Amino acid sequence: MSEKSIWSESVSGKMRSSLGENIRTNTVIIGGGMAGILTAYFLVQAGVPCVVVEADRIGSGQTKNTTAKVTSQHGLIYEKLLQSEGLEKAKQYARANQEAIERYRNLAGILKNDVEWRDCSSYLYTRQDTKKLQREFEAAQKLGIQAELTEKTSLPFEVKQALEFKRQGQIHPLKFLYSIAENITVYEKTKVKCVEEHVVKTDSGEIYAKHIVFACHYPFQNRPGYYFLRMHQERSYVLAIKSGGILEGVYYGIDEDGVSLRQWGEYLLLGGGSHRTGKKICGNPYEYLTHVADEYWPGCPEAARWSAQDCMTLDKIPYIGQYSRSRPYWYVATGFQKWGMTGSMVSAMILSDLICKRKSKYAEVFSPLRFHMQTSVGPFFNESGHAAAGLMKQAAGAPEEKLEALRPGQGGTIEQGGRKYGAYKDESGKVYKISVRCPHLGCQLQWNEVEKSWDCPCHGSRFDYRGRRLNEPAQEDIGCHILDIRTGSD
Repeated sequence: MSEKSIWSESVSGKMRSSLGENIRTNTVIIGGGMAGILTAYFLVQAGVPCVVVEADRIGSGQTKNTTAKVTSQHGLIYEKLLQSEGLEKAKQYARANQEAIERYRNLAGILKNDVEWRDCSSYLYTRQDTKKLQREFEAAQKLGIQAELTEKTSLPFEVKQALEFKRQGQIHPLKFLYSIAENITVYEKTKVKCVEEHVVKTDSGEIYAKHIVFACHYPFQNRPGYYFLRMHQERSYVLAIKSGGILEGVYYGIDEDGVSLRQWGEYLLLGGGSHRTGKKICGNPYEYLTHVADEYWPGCPEAARWSAQDCMTLDKIPYIGQYSRSRPYWYVATGFQKWGMTGSMVSAMILSDLICKRKSKYAEVFSPLRFHMQTSVGPFFNESGHAAAGLMKQAAGAPEEKLEALRPGQGGTIEQGGRKYGAYKDESGKVYKISVRCPHLGCQLQWNEVEKSWDCPCHGSRFDYRGRRLNEPAQEDIGCHILDIRTGSD
């Protein structure tokens, strides 16, 4: 069974060279995902010299793991925005995301390659309480969003109510990304080690630039900005099944056990199982999605399964704009929640406007320099509490397992010589032992049984069982010591 997304399995992009020398340019963009490539595309269109640096390959981060719904319907967001931000900023948010959809639609129409754009409606649905949908509908009306309540959907089960947003879309994310990146200078396999003032230092050369954009999912530069105190990360899971049915539109369930759904050709994508990265969960999200698939699409074989990681901000609004007041020439795009397609396009719109010295219609609501007492203080202390708990666990928490008690395929925290380690035993009996201390800021890693990884509950860094980095903000691997307990040798 594939552990890659169905997008990765269906298309591949051309190889790009690494940096290899020191260069100068107007703008350097860190991150070759949708946000970074779109920003570069708009800058090139405006005649601004720019380059993109990517630690791996174009689209190898979160872009390949999206379900690629292009929608301004971001869960139950608009009633909350009206309450926390007021009418004008809520309108900015709604209009920015509506314009993002139109930009995708227009670009898909002019690109030479078929990027599989499909116009469709987007639905929130509930099988339980309709009151939340009613309030979200009223909020959407106030903001001028074309929406209506309905009980009719193409889902194979009854819903109490659904909220339909019209003129939304879906796309093949990698086909689109590769197509718009064709005429952009991208250096792949070029890992950024640090950024100092106007210099981006990589493992294969330095880049001096007037403007620097952090479009790398999670802004790894801790100071200034302190984004690690202003966000957390969440995991979510996707199952693709081969289904003969037709699902009109894209769907997002607002109930606790609701699932996300969209169709791609003969495949149906089911998403769900969200939880904070590093949180120990009960049950297997893939098993739950398989149960849903078996119940409503019996006999349909599984084609792929994969997971994604999302940055979640304090007030549920992305951080897009100036990185910090002390670095007016640095910019950031992060915190898209679970709506990376429109978040990426909005980022490209705002950041290209700022770099080109054009007035942005939407910069205020997304500004990373904001701090709202009412909506941010509680979440800020919650994030601080998670970090403190992770550090305390590292300092004083008891180990979870005994090395000799680990079963094949099992991992856990052990103690040896007065120090704690993370250990994983493979099916052949080899044990992979790593430091359980996250190299980012020192929190204790938590074993993720579902994905066989070590995850940080503080800031969301992840590592495979060999200690190899999977997700930022950590910028380095963890050393691994391999033991063969059958022979007692290293």
